[in-house]
Amino acid sequence: WHINGIPVSIERVAHSVDVVWNALHGEYGEDGKIQQILHAFGIPYTGSTPFASAVGMNKALAKNYFSHAGIKTPLGIVVRQGDDVTTAALNAFKKIPPPYVVKPLTSGSSIGLSLTRTIDGLTTAIDYALKYSPAVLVEEYIKGKEVTCGVIDSLEHDQSHATHPVEIVLPEGMDVFHHSLKHSDVVQRISPARLSDSEREILQALAIRAHRGIGMRHYSVADFIVSPRGIYLLEVNSLPGLTEKSLLPLALESADLSLEDFIDHILTLALNKK
Repeated sequence: WHINGIPVSIERVAHSVDVVWNALHGEYGEDGKIQQILHAFGIPYTGSTPFASAVGMNKALAKNYFSHAGIKTPLGIVVRQGDDVTTAALNAFKKIPPPYVVKPLTSGSSIGLSLTRTIDGLTTAIDYALKYSPAVLVEEYIKGKEVTCGVIDSLEHDQSHATHPVEIVLPEGMDVFHHSLKHSDVVQRISPARLSDSEREILQALAIRAHRGIGMRHYSVADFIVSPRGIYLLEVNSLPGLTEKSLLPLALESADLSLEDFIDHILTLALNKK
């Protein structure tokens, strides 16, 4: 902790700021740890509470909440460090139809993500993902249109609103949104997404249900696949990026909402402890 470049205690911070804007991504900043510290010292902060942040970061826990909320998610199993990877790959091959998406259980930004179709490839992908997380999620690959939808809380009690969905079009030959593509110009981002009215309404309702289902606060985004089999929720992000390449600012722009107004709104929510 620093104030004007000088190291200080968290107690000093607690008496020196009105509100903290949490812009930390990944471990510690997005998984509930920093939120727990701020909460313990009574410091207002933006974003979700410790519990909702931890659940949103853990893809298996989040999937359980989504399933109970009646939201479709891909079939998946968890592999943990210490498990025999070859046996785990064979077990996944028996239970889930190929191809497979393999990703770290508690990582973000698609770091450590792989797509594979064979048992050997599955073993390699699990080993790779375990470098980034003590556990890995192996899921069935759902082919379809990849769409992200933001959710923003209202100043009114218990009200949330969905943004325009944003469609992600990957380069030819690419099947999954890898980490290396997140901020790349080769990925086409279309806002609003090319959806039918019914698809858009269902997707926005699901994004709000996911946001509220795990108790996220202020703002979030949810990643979906719109397929012939239905709309599948892949995962949620309780602390989405706000860079020029990020998807939430694009959704705001397509609705003629400025990033400055959005930031002011979220700070107001945090200061009002909503």
